[in-house]
Amino acid sequence: MNNEYKELAWQGLWKNNPGLVQLLGLCPLLAVTSTVTNALGLGLATLLVLVGSNITVSAIRQWVPKEIRIPIFVMIIAAFVTCVQLLMNAFTYGIYQSLGLFLPLIVTNCAIIGRAEAYASKNPVKQAGFDGLMMGTGFAFVLLALGAIREVLGQGTLFDGANLLLGEWATDLRIEVYNLDSQFLLAILPPGAFIAMGFLIAVKNMIDAKIAQAQPQQEEKTIERVRVNFDAQ
Repeated sequence: MNNEYKELAWQGLWKNNPGLVQLLGLCPLLAVTSTVTNALGLGLATLLVLVGSNITVSAIRQWVPKEIRIPIFVMIIAAFVTCVQLLMNAFTYGIYQSLGLFLPLIVTNCAIIGRAEAYASKNPVKQAGFDGLMMGTGFAFVLLALGAIREVLGQGTLFDGANLLLGEWATDLRIEVYNLDSQFLLAILPPGAFIAMGFLIAVKNMIDAKIAQAQPQQEEKTIERVRVNFDAQ
């Protein structure tokens, strides 16, 4: 059982990361991550929806007909997205306005639907919930990394507007890395997100390649086959 949870964690956080490997949910990932605060808000919202939908799908998997499972999964995801949206509207209205349309678009995030179909609908509740937690955390880490890169390059700050998500006490979290006379628009706009995302994927591939080289390579055993010559006298 522990090995199964370790494998789920490894798959969600690194090997099969929704953002870096599967390349799912790129629309909000590239559009919203102009700051760390926006990235954190979207990451937490996606994480909550992913965990809740996985648990619910796993709990009712035995009563869902295969022919209509996808519409049912979408309705479950939409219900959790609505709950998260109402909570953010009530308690973090500033970040709710910043995320805008991309918050309800979590319903169509292929990473969430994909995990519901590929894993949650075929496994028990505990494993499905843990899978959602790891996949959501891995996706949130990519959002935060992308948001940090874009905010530092574009504005020269970190955690700008953190009070919109965490409250007034988070105003002191703002870090000014360096002064900019004007914002670097390429980093803030979506084209900069594509470039930064490409660098993140390249770094991950380099790390994977080095890990593969460091591991001892197993020599493939060749099996000699006996050939029978029927023409021999």
